[in-house]
Amino acid sequence: MPTDEITQAVSDRYAKAASTGEQMCCPTNYDMGHLKTFIPEEVLKISYGCGTPAGLKTVRTGETVLDIGSGGGIDCFEASRLVGPTGRVIGIDMTDTMLEIARNNTAIVATNLGYPASNVEFRKGLADAMPIEDGTIDLIISNCVINLAPDKRKVFREMYRVTKPGGRFTISDIVSDHTVPQYLVHDTQKWGDCLSGALTLTDYMHGMTAAGFLGIHLVKFSPWRIIDGIHFFSVTLTGYKLSPDPVASSACYATLRGPFSRLVDERGITYRRGIPQSLTPDQALLLSVSPLTDHFLLANEPILLDQNDPRWTAVLPAQAPCAWMGHYALLAGPFVEATDDDHHVYRRGEPLEICSKTLAVLETREYQPHFVILNRAGDHVSGNAVICAPDGGCC
Repeated sequence: MPTDEITQAVSDRYAKAASTGEQMCCPTNYDMGHLKTFIPEEVLKISYGCGTPAGLKTVRTGETVLDIGSGGGIDCFEASRLVGPTGRVIGIDMTDTMLEIARNNTAIVATNLGYPASNVEFRKGLADAMPIEDGTIDLIISNCVINLAPDKRKVFREMYRVTKPGGRFTISDIVSDHTVPQYLVHDTQKWGDCLSGALTLTDYMHGMTAAGFLGIHLVKFSPWRIIDGIHFFSVTLTGYKLSPDPVASSACYATLRGPFSRLVDERGITYRRGIPQSLTPDQALLLSVSPLTDHFLLANEPILLDQNDPRWTAVLPAQAPCAWMGHYALLAGPFVEATDDDHHVYRRGEPLEICSKTLAVLETREYQPHFVILNRAGDHVSGNAVICAPDGGCC
């Protein structure tokens, strides 16, 4: 399907929804009770998305925030409240009907917030050709929009272009665990349903890294739909455009604390738990961002850890039989590869079948933030217990 045809079909679908009040596809959990205190009902009833990126404590006072695919303006108006009157919010959208509704409500929202003037501006534009100046944005947000763009890698490059050095993004979108087949790719209806354009989690995160973003990690996820065995799910991701002047961290050495026994970061550097490794300034800067920094000891001198050190972190599986229940784990942390203490090797975005004991490990506080867990079992699974491998590895 030609790119222009896809773009026009999506725009027409959302313009129609804005006019008719149709409820669109994606799972969203807005706090409508809170938003109704300052955002008009006209905006709230046409709000579509698969997350709440503006409401996840990602917006800071005084920042310049960009919302890609701003629609009726709900996320822009929430960001307006959070940045305060000294901040600035820009929304871009390609649909005239949406832009008209958003612009008509800017003054109302400003008055409701007690601002002397609105700090929100709406511009017409496409996600892959944004009418935004280079290096001017502190934070990019987007809510279930990038999957609608035919060329997502171009969108990621545009995001990197407009972000300030030291800036970041927090975006929600629909991704899949398998490559979407051509019969869905060419289904116009399912483009508007946030299905046909979905990338796999692997390709989505790789596209962002290829654009230049680093420290890309999962904030939250939610299962959504299963079509012909393909799992579509919502993810909210954060990543950074690191400053080219790496003076923020003076650490010379990093020691991996755990819970993983081995990690490979987005620059291809391998770290093994307990073993100090020298760092370049660029490497130290990457490890100093959240949540990478939570896994490391950064210091000016090498620090060697062993299992008796309280800073050593490990989560071992139960020494008992396990069961196969249809669960798969997808690594979505700020590293491209990781190994646990049962020798499972997780590669970012790639589904790995796991047993009940490994599931219990990955659901612990130490591991849970870094994984999407899906269940592919179509019917009830008896889950008969099996004995793990004789070499001690789980299953």
